[in-house]
Amino acid sequence: MTSSQNSCSINQPRSSSTCYIDTRGQITTPLPFSTIIINGLADGGGLYVPVDLPTLTIEEIVNLTCLPYAQRAAKVFECFNVDFDEKQIESLMQAAYGDNFDSNQIAPVVKVAEQTFLLELTHGPTSAFKDMALQCLPHFFSAALEQGESSAAAQPSPAVTAPATTAQPAQHASPAAQPPLHLILVATSGDTGSAALSGFKNRANTALIVYYPREGVSDIQRRQMTTAEGNNIAVVAVEGNFDDCQAAVKAIFSDTDFAQTLAEQNVTLSSANSINWGRLLPQVVYYVNAYTQLVAQNAITSGQLVDVCVPTGNFGNILAAWYAKKIGTPIGLLYCASNVNHVLTDFINTGTYDISDRLFTVTPSPSMDILVSSNLERQLFELNGRNSDLIIQWMTDLGNNKKFQVDKTTFAALREDFTSDWVTSEESLSTICDVYDQHQYLLDPHTAVAWKVAERLRPAPDTPVLIASTAHWSKFPEDVYRALHQLLPGDELPAEVSSMTGSELIDLINRQYSSTELPENLASLYQKPIRFTEARAATNQDLMQSILDFIENRSSN
Repeated sequence: MTSSQNSCSINQPRSSSTCYIDTRGQITTPLPFSTIIINGLADGGGLYVPVDLPTLTIEEIVNLTCLPYAQRAAKVFECFNVDFDEKQIESLMQAAYGDNFDSNQIAPVVKVAEQTFLLELTHGPTSAFKDMALQCLPHFFSAALEQGESSAAAQPSPAVTAPATTAQPAQHASPAAQPPLHLILVATSGDTGSAALSGFKNRANTALIVYYPREGVSDIQRRQMTTAEGNNIAVVAVEGNFDDCQAAVKAIFSDTDFAQTLAEQNVTLSSANSINWGRLLPQVVYYVNAYTQLVAQNAITSGQLVDVCVPTGNFGNILAAWYAKKIGTPIGLLYCASNVNHVLTDFINTGTYDISDRLFTVTPSPSMDILVSSNLERQLFELNGRNSDLIIQWMTDLGNNKKFQVDKTTFAALREDFTSDWVTSEESLSTICDVYDQHQYLLDPHTAVAWKVAERLRPAPDTPVLIASTAHWSKFPEDVYRALHQLLPGDELPAEVSSMTGSELIDLINRQYSSTELPENLASLYQKPIRFTEARAATNQDLMQSILDFIENRSSN
């Protein structure tokens, strides 16, 4: 199957809904958006992709400038023919992007150095780029549930078809029975967890369990998760690294016996990780939006290409930039920025993805400490002519042999759009110090990785580069302190500093180096009680038991 694109005008009436297939060729009848965001993962373990993509003109993109962010997002969603009416889409976007963000621009673009711009994705309720999608997805998820329930009520005897990965209610359930509980599982390397907890808390007929590597997140990230509020959530530490955590969660989705066990309790599973297309589409929006801002600021001329650099772990954020380019945004090269866990850099430079003899390293940029990048499957499907047989072969090789190699045609297509480099942890911290000294701007360790890579890969000094700023510096105060005081990663902090709480250290750094208003959610974090202390082994059996325990506790309460 080859990729196709449909001409789409933002100002014209929409055509029939864009439907979705999967990367492994298991879906014979394409599914609508409202179905695939609830399913999360496709039958057979594949990821959902649109049957075709819209094509926007540069005039249509630039004309979005006159709209506030929520309306820009609505227009992009409408071009993908999301199967809600336009008024509902706009209403959902208004709810997603409002006073829950501390900037009315939502995702402002800031010029920091000559021809170097930061796309600040850090203004949401948990101060990380994950908020951009996870304030949006829960609204559309709930709307999709309501739409499905309305459709079911209108049809006395519906035929239920769903992926094997999504458990269905028991067949004997009566029309008057309770709707199923949609249990969302999230594996996080740091920021996704707190963003998902913020977005999904207290939503009807929906519950959320977040799994995180016990020693693989910052103290601030851990506290954001373990102090999260909401009556429908749980947070579980996993003994192991993020890849162990993610693998165990993915194994649960493919376990049909467990799906049946849940179905008997009227529970279905879904995902809010970036494997869910409902996470990716809002990210496509902010790259389209960033281009409109650059034009409006007269930083570039309409139609001028802009390179984009993204600190990359699970490949979702940079894939969203690729989709933005594919639908018409004038983006040039995509710089994939890696830390010392640089499997993606090696892959982009060689065409071979190999983790067979690669050590997992914990770094100051924990959200990038990933060796198995789930969204790469989507990217390869788009670049290999949408050949699902090749995807199955490569993913099987990865599972069995811990490596795979793409064909020459796919590798050539990859190199047309992507370039990549990596930096050490020491270089990440020194970059924070250098950028502050030169520009009085504080970076977090992830964005610092991207800044350094952008310096290296920029083809010429006058090439405009947009860097995705993925987290507020105050989420990583210990390493930012080390950076500003020219300490090495892992160095002991001075005694008077190590005795401080996280919020005290953030306040100290802010007074000395920033003097800006701190995000409210971080300023009060250490006054909140810790609610979740559960820990489990990194096996699907242990995590399945945590799910059953969570369901039982909900029932007893």
